[in-house]
Amino acid sequence: MPGGRLTHEDRRQIASWLADGLGYAEIARRLGRPTSTISREVARNSAPGGYLADRAQQAAGQRARRRRPAQAAEPPAGGRPAEAVRGFVEQFAALLVGVGLPRMPARVFVCLLTSGSGSLTSAELVRRLQVSPASVSKAIGYLEEMELVRRTQESGRRERYVIDDDVWLRAFKADTGAHAEVAAAARRGIEIFGAGSPAGARLGRMAGFFAWISEQMNGSGLTDAAVRDALTVLAALVHAARPLSVDELATALGWPVQRAAGALDTIGRREALADPLTVERAGHGTFAVTPRPDRLSAAQRAALAAGPRRDEEARS
Repeated sequence: MPGGRLTHEDRRQIASWLADGLGYAEIARRLGRPTSTISREVARNSAPGGYLADRAQQAAGQRARRRRPAQAAEPPAGGRPAEAVRGFVEQFAALLVGVGLPRMPARVFVCLLTSGSGSLTSAELVRRLQVSPASVSKAIGYLEEMELVRRTQESGRRERYVIDDDVWLRAFKADTGAHAEVAAAARRGIEIFGAGSPAGARLGRMAGFFAWISEQMNGSGLTDAAVRDALTVLAALVHAARPLSVDELATALGWPVQRAAGALDTIGRREALADPLTVERAGHGTFAVTPRPDRLSAAQRAALAAGPRRDEEARS
């Protein structure tokens, strides 16, 4: 977080890395700070015993109190001690960093999340997190792209940043869509490399995995009737043991054509319904069932195909 103040944890890291023999540039890189920030910090707070994090934090606090005019203390969130709130924000933000969110957006997000109204202005975020306005602005931009935060306009052109009550649902749906896209891309790769190739087999496993995640996260979203129709069409294709058109399926099942087409569409969108089979277009508007390519390796398919011949050779 360039421009922001060093935290107590930052100073502990600096002391540890200095003891390990790291240079200022490497420490700065790890903390995401300018090298000059680290060199000034060490020069200002070193003593005959070396650089000590607790002593450096205490000295920084004393300097800040001398610089800053007294101001009314901000009421703690929910009546809880301010120190406990700040500690929770930092710890929770660190967890979000561990799952891929950059550090500054994580801190801003948790700060908004734990505010009483679920919204704060830039000035309030700067004051609570003790960072620069530029750091807050950059973090808000990142969170907006992920649809985790939105901004509203107040009087006097002041902006307020808001976390909506349905933020998790929107983020959840975005992740689900991304997983489905990965599965679809992997299936396209199988068509290019061939299901029997090593690359095709790996892509098949990947497609199955991400399709399963998408299914689990998104829920089926299907009625019992739609699921029954899809399974009935699957059973019809297996029983026929040949490709069938939508019209042929509808006639054989005694359904309207739209119902048969809807069942095929359901299977196409919810591939887990057909597992371990898959329904494919067989040409000329017909559909057929085949085993999913990712369920058996090339060696397993070859062994199964050669099975009867081996039995005959063994008997002879």
